[in-house]
Amino acid sequence: MMLRTANLALLILYPIAWFAPLLRAGLLPVFGLSEISIISGLQSLWDTDPALALLVTFLAIFAPYLKTIGLALIHFGQLRRRTLPALEILGKLAMADVFLIALYVVLVKGAGYVTVETGWGLYLFTACVLTSIGISHLTRRR
Repeated sequence: MMLRTANLALLILYPIAWFAPLLRAGLLPVFGLSEISIISGLQSLWDTDPALALLVTFLAIFAPYLKTIGLALIHFGQLRRRTLPALEILGKLAMADVFLIALYVVLVKGAGYVTVETGWGLYLFTACVLTSIGISHLTRRR
């Protein structure tokens, strides 16, 4: 019951994390924004690099949400447990997006021209992804 509830909470928390500020930047020529969320970053990215935007859209939005829906279906007996390894791969792909964001922060800070601070949305998104990985691990053990 606890796993179900935690997993269903992710269906609400992920969209909040997508719109929450990931970064606050003093000067960021690529985005031109003071606060960047996953959604606002994707909007800018679609204009400049559609291939990267497609990859980030899959990693940040579709992979974690599909995994959460898949786990919910397993928890409610609507999907077979043998699909769990595929769902766990989706969770690991979502974690790759967190690393992309962290790498971006490190690169921008290293440039010296930009002041970058991480926002609470980065922590929320990371917590959602890690919670989802934990839920799938505990689901497998049951």
